[in-house]
Amino acid sequence: MEMSKAELSSAAAATASQTLELRGAEILVKTLQAENVKYVWGYPGGAVLHIYDAFYKQDTIQHVLVRHEQAAVHAADGYARATGDVGVALVTSGPGVTNAVTGIATAYMDSIPMVIITGQVPSHAIGLDAFQECDTVGITRPIVKHNFLVKDVKTLADVMKKAFHIARSGRPGPVVVDIPKDISFNKTAYTGYPTSVEMRSYNPVRKGHGGQIRKALQLLLAAKRPYIYTGGGVILGNATAELRQLVDMLGYPVTNTLMGLGAYPASDRKFLGMLGMHGTIEANNAMQNCDVLLAVGARFDDRVIGNPKHFAQNERKIVHIDIDPSSISKRVKVDIPIVGDVKDVLSELIAMIKESNTKPDGDALGAWWDTIEGWRKKDCLRYDRKNTEVIKPQYVVETLWNMTKDADAYVTSDVGQHQMWAAQYYRFDQPRRWINSGGLGTMGVGIPYAMGIKLAKPQSEVYCITGEGSVQMCIQELSTCLQYNTPIKIVSLNNRYLGMVRQWQELDYEGRYSHSYMDALPNFVKLAEAYGHVGMLIEHPKDVEPALREARKLKDRTVFMDFRTDPTENVFPMVQAGKGITEMLLGSEDL
Repeated sequence: MEMSKAELSSAAAATASQTLELRGAEILVKTLQAENVKYVWGYPGGAVLHIYDAFYKQDTIQHVLVRHEQAAVHAADGYARATGDVGVALVTSGPGVTNAVTGIATAYMDSIPMVIITGQVPSHAIGLDAFQECDTVGITRPIVKHNFLVKDVKTLADVMKKAFHIARSGRPGPVVVDIPKDISFNKTAYTGYPTSVEMRSYNPVRKGHGGQIRKALQLLLAAKRPYIYTGGGVILGNATAELRQLVDMLGYPVTNTLMGLGAYPASDRKFLGMLGMHGTIEANNAMQNCDVLLAVGARFDDRVIGNPKHFAQNERKIVHIDIDPSSISKRVKVDIPIVGDVKDVLSELIAMIKESNTKPDGDALGAWWDTIEGWRKKDCLRYDRKNTEVIKPQYVVETLWNMTKDADAYVTSDVGQHQMWAAQYYRFDQPRRWINSGGLGTMGVGIPYAMGIKLAKPQSEVYCITGEGSVQMCIQELSTCLQYNTPIKIVSLNNRYLGMVRQWQELDYEGRYSHSYMDALPNFVKLAEAYGHVGMLIEHPKDVEPALREARKLKDRTVFMDFRTDPTENVFPMVQAGKGITEMLLGSEDL
């Protein structure tokens, strides 16, 4: 049936009324609203003032003013890790971008979905060394999944659609959108945010190859000494339920990497603990001595397998599931590669197991578990729990875990000894509760991560386990915590050293402690109070639990707990550089 002239005229008028003349900055805000962005962390500057003006005129997105651009990206990163949503940060040109680089690289190494919006000098000034100009696309190219320089305001909505799509699909990662100042000011017709996106050169595979999955199933069911090794990809791919079902169906031992903790419950007996450089005896020995290894969303990095030649000494069959084909056989040659979304692939594998009449070899599996239990009896995470003179850092973490294991709690960390103690002694049972910098190992992330999580999860308890070295790198964000009412709890394991550096210097450099001692530390209690928060100094083991309890009671206050811990304590087990993962130092007796 044809439309009448009156109907055609009415439809044309309706379409015209939907076409708005908007500035680029206003279009940018509308695209963020269309993506359901709730928070943007940023810091204003000349190149982004049109964008900030557009933010001023809306009330659906909360902008969080940080004190340093690095913290803006870290906070958005922490938000993304805890929620699974795309984190968004906004910085100005030049030093705004270069300050953000550390945060971008941190997110890139850990495959975190983010969109970082950067201001740029006006289009006509690009390449002329204008004030606060830098080559954002060139600088960030090696540390992003993709980046865009917007050259025409008409393309801005399409670019933003592509940016969010790239950031969250396939192997996630940060995407930078560089917007010159004139582009944010220019007007164009805006007909709405694109409903779909097509990119000829970007089509990540989701579904794994059925034949490869069936081969993997045959290997797994025939294994005598099977092992399941999982990384951050299981958490990023929201595949923890599938992993747990698979492990429970098979009864096989499982381990998580540092980035994968919480994918399988640490409280379950089938979990052997974290593996790698500071992993448990049982986790590392099982990795080395298994006959079939199922690797899921992990990349066999140097901190996990140690020396590749040592790892290759024992023959084993390896099945590797990953969304990113470039991660497969990158460091370790695998036998059955499966490229695909880990959630989809594990679901298909589980369905095949249910249909199969073949069951695992119970006798062989029982013998394998007997061997594992023998390793486990060595209790490689023991420490001096009865010490009443000096606070052992492990004790602080263990006490926090005992106190909060049944609570709705999130734990962030900075990087160093405290990070490893948190990973070893806080037994994570749920995914996305352990937020730390794995691949890049970035000091200073702890407080910004915690801020981002607390905004996303205001009813949850958020703890930042840190050290007196790391915490000073972004300590100015205590000011942001006050302004935006994000009452986090900071657990500082203060040993007056750059602890991990000191440990290496003790073991590998004959105790030459070159520039690893902190000679002029601030009074953290007074510093916390100066920022408007609560400060506590804890110097004796008997005061650890009361201090944590008191901090928990102060639900609406940020609390900085300065725990003076044993400066001589080292992280064990430890695999030294160049060694194999079973060549572990278990304590001072091995030195």
